[in-house]
Amino acid sequence: MRILIDTDVLLDVALARHSFVVESEAVLVWAEANPGQAAVAWHTLSNVAYLAPVGAGGFLRALLSFVEVASVGTAEASRALKFPMADLEDALQASAAMAFGASWIVTRNALHYRKSPVPAISPRAFAAKVAGT
Repeated sequence: MRILIDTDVLLDVALARHSFVVESEAVLVWAEANPGQAAVAWHTLSNVAYLAPVGAGGFLRALLSFVEVASVGTAEASRALKFPMADLEDALQASAAMAFGASWIVTRNALHYRKSPVPAISPRAFAAKVAGT
């Protein structure tokens, strides 16, 4: 099973967001144990660096030791612009997920992905799914 990890999940861990860190960290633990099965969108890296500047470099270096960056370009950006999604950033995430061949986008904002071609799943639901396999 391949997944794309949304920015909010990474920020939960990078910023140690009390209410969400345990569930989001479980996603990263799974990703590290399953090399090549998890990716992030290219723009996620800059989003994390901007929103969590203290320690972001080390966090991202560690992340990239076990998570792929989805290969995207002009075609994927153009495809994102055609998705019936309200938020372009979410559409870019969905297009990156498609490019990676992800089965799921792991996010706490599943409602933002209602019209995504790749379904969204919460960190908690994802952890339950992989625990049951």
